[in-house]
Amino acid sequence: QVHVVESGGGLVQPGGSLRLSCAASGIIFSIPTMGWYRQTPGKQRELVASISNSGNINYADSVKGRFTISRDNAKNTVSLQMNSLKPEDTAVYYCKCGVYFWGQGTQVTVSS
Repeated sequence: QVHVVESGGGLVQPGGSLRLSCAASGIIFSIPTMGWYRQTPGKQRELVASISNSGNINYADSVKGRFTISRDNAKNTVSLQMNSLKPEDTAVYYCKCGVYFWGQGTQVTVSS
């Protein structure tokens, strides 16, 4: 059985930083793509960043230069370092592993 678990969300002031982590267990193969998505009430879930097992990375334009995604292929983990956070980054952040596997989400709130 596959489990995807995120951690690291919380409340931070504008301009601050947070690091999200995600671990996938129960998967015996290298996950082709791992990524982070976010969703706010009434809006569709959107891609924040993704990384392939060969290191190809994509970022949403809104986070380029502020967020950094990284992964450990051997451990099936992916992290998202978020710097210079803005109130509009407030959302529930979800980790996605491969095509089918999602985490339960972790809340990120950027507010003074």
